Amino acid sequence: MAVQNSTLSKLQSLNGIFAIYKKQGPTSADVLNTLKKALLREAGIANPNPRKRKKQLLKIGHGGTLDSNASGVLVVGIGEGTKMLTTMLAGSKKYRAVGELGKATDTLDVTGNVVEEKSYDHITKEAFEEQLKQFTGEIMQVPPLYSALKKDGQRMSVLLKQGQEVEAKPARSVTVYSLSLQDFSPPCFTIDVECGGGFYVRSLVDDLAKALSSCAHIKELTRTKQGQFTLEEHALKEDRWTWTDISQALQPCPKPSGQQKNAKKAKSKHMPTSSESEGDNGDQND
Repeated sequence: MAVQNSTLSKLQSLNGIFAIYKKQGPTSADVLNTLKKALLREAGIANPNPRKRKKQLLKIGHGGTLDSNASGVLVVGIGEGTKMLTTMLAGSKKYRAVGELGKATDTLDVTGNVVEEKSYDHITKEAFEEQLKQFTGEIMQVPPLYSALKKDGQRMSVLLKQGQEVEAKPARSVTVYSLSLQDFSPPCFTIDVECGGGFYVRSLVDDLAKALSSCAHIKELTRTKQGQFTLEEHALKEDRWTWTDISQALQPCPKPSGQQKNAKKAKSKHMPTSSESEGDNGDQND
């Protein structure tokens, strides 16, 4: 028991952020809970459903949701790091997307139902690359209907699956720092995107194909960078979700002063608490 308590104490002493690899399939929240279970299991605590515990043994949250169909870098905050995700994730994100021309789906990716088919034979590599220039810089973008954005407190994707009608959110300004074509083998193509917060790669691929008088959807999406964390250098695979690996990879955050703590306590009396197992900085990139 002493060893278990010692491991748990070590876990609870961690304060900062680190990156893990999210595989294709599970939601970001599912991945986070798998991570939490693995760490609690290492501490000798059988906890099959960490969301249901009234008292959180381990405070963990993620920043920047990835769709279930997407893979790559998912940044996690632990301890006080859950409160620092937005601050410490300032910077751009990078994605590699594989799209397919000629078919549009309701979700804008391969998980959805095909809702439109169009010819793509007229699209050349040169025309494609020329059109990419129109989607670089500050652009206006309408978020997908199937997204983690909320309406009346519920995710739009959940409402749609329940058969409810959902109106598209208004277009908003987003930033694309760079956009390049890596492969063009119709109907498939591969692009690299570096963007700011609130950007949807699914919407980009949909808008790009429409501008080329066709349609398209995303087949594969990988986030290769989020803030200071890159897929190659920082993202821990599932076999390294241990106290030792995380403590070595952790980017520590400054501990709040007594004055800051008191201010937060006073503020918390007037605000609802957020889920500690599903922390999210509201930056919905996919």
